[in-house]
Amino acid sequence: MGMTASAERAAGRRTTQWAEGPILFSGGMLVITGIFQVFTGVMALAHDRIYEGTPGYLFAFDLTVWGWVLFAMAILSIAAGFGALRGLTWARVAGIAAAALSTVVQFMFLPYYPVWSVIVIVVDVLIVWGLASYRRPAV
Repeated sequence: MGMTASAERAAGRRTTQWAEGPILFSGGMLVITGIFQVFTGVMALAHDRIYEGTPGYLFAFDLTVWGWVLFAMAILSIAAGFGALRGLTWARVAGIAAAALSTVVQFMFLPYYPVWSVIVIVVDVLIVWGLASYRRPAV
């Protein structure tokens, strides 16, 4: 049976403010994918010719715009990831929104970097699952 926080302190058990379970994976992956999105966004901003040579796709946009979109997504993902690691409700909601939006952004980025985009889409789906399935422990 679970003990209350005060009973755990009285029994000498250590309590933590960090979340545990699937949200730990989701929060960590939000931070990691956010850091990768910073690098991808900076590459698209600084060297937009790096992705040149792709065939004409329906979602062909200026890579400078994509660089800024990825950079903004990175900031949102990193902030939500650190909040989710603490089990904060606003961070779970923001993390689900960030991962869902990242899925759409990566789908549109498929013509430029298909393998990376598919990997990020799969990770985003796992992040949404982990954040949506988290249940705060009863106190």
